[in-house]
Parts: sequence; C-alpha cells; structure tokens
Amino acid sequence: MINRIRATLAEFGLVIPVGPRHLHAWFKEEFTEAENRMPKLLVEHVKRMKSRLNQLEIDLETLEKTVDQEGKSNELCRRLEAVPGIGRLTASAVVASIGRGESFSSARQFSAWLGLVPKQSSSGGKQRLLGISKRGDGYLRRLFIHGARAVIRHMNPKRNNTQWLQGLSCRAHKNVVIVALANKLARIAWALLSKNIEYDEATGAI
Repeated sequence: MINRIRATLAEFGLVIPVGPRHLHAWFKEEFTEAENRMPKLLVEHVKRMKSRLNQLEIDLETLEKTVDQEGKSNELCRRLEAVPGIGRLTASAVVASIGRGESFSSARQFSAWLGLVPKQSSSGGKQRLLGISKRGDGYLRRLFIHGARAVIRHMNPKRNNTQWLQGLSCRAHKNVVIVALANKLARIAWALLSKNIEYDEATGAI
C-alpha cells in the first residue's frame, strides 16, 4: 500500500522517500500544501489509500501482539526461539506448519521440504551439486534465510558455530554460506521439536 501511494503521487511529481516513516512524515507536514495543487479526484483517492494503510497498520499491530502472546505461552515456540537466527515469527510459523515434526522422518527431509537442499545433476557418472531446489514452503524458507543472514551479520565470537561460519566464508560465496546456515537452522528446529530436547547455547549444539 505504501508503494502504491508513493507511485500514485510520483506520477504527479510528488516524490516521497522510501519507507513508512518518511510517508507518514510527508502526510503530516506536506500533504495539506500539496493537496491544493492536486486534482480533486486524486486527493480523494490518496485519502482513501491512506485510510486503508492506517487500518492495515492497526491490523498488523494486533496480529503481532497475538503472535507474541502465543509464542510466550507455547512451549515449542519458546524452545525454537532459544536458537540464534530463529525469532518469534519463524518459531510460530514452524510450529503452526509442522507441529512436532512427526510428518518428517529426518531433519534432512524437513530441510528438503523447505527447498534448502541443493539440487543434484549426474553426467558421465559424476554428480554435481547445483543451487537449492526452492521447493516446498517458500514462506518458511525465506524466514530461515533471513534468520541466517542476521546471524552472519552479527556473528558472535563466543558461539560455537562462528568458527564454522568463518571457515565456510573463506571458501564459499556469501549466499552459499547463508543458505548453508539456513539449512542447519532448519535441521536444528526439526530436532528440537521431534526429539523433545532443548538447544544448548553454550555449545551451539543440541
């Protein structure tokens, strides 16, 4: 909705910087003046879009509170949130999608369902690993990748997996490292749920 409002105004020469904060500041400080230079139909249309945006933001805030409350009261969510790289959204989405993970026989199967395992190609008796398959649940896959990206951006030298990440970063492209960590996070998440165990922050293992 923010992008739609910005695009509509841009067609009439009103350029607003990207981001909700800039848009709200523009409406508060500059819309009244710009309103006098805009066609009446456009003004009404923009006001309707702004009204929808306000309602969407109220709905988002309500949903975020619901997710927070559910996460705090759900043992499985709390267990997953102990893992660096798995936040409240990822934890709640995983639990809502797979419960305790009984539908998967192994961590690798869960990771494959998310599309986080590499595709394979055979030629002349040799196997080559290609990019990830991107099959399965795209929303969960993106959450795990975002979580992995955050861990790499703020690497903690005290964590057990930091050395592994640094070593992998020296040998592989950044995107490969991100996907490898996302794959690892997904496998850890399945193990925590299916085996009813806790994450060990001291060692970075389960």
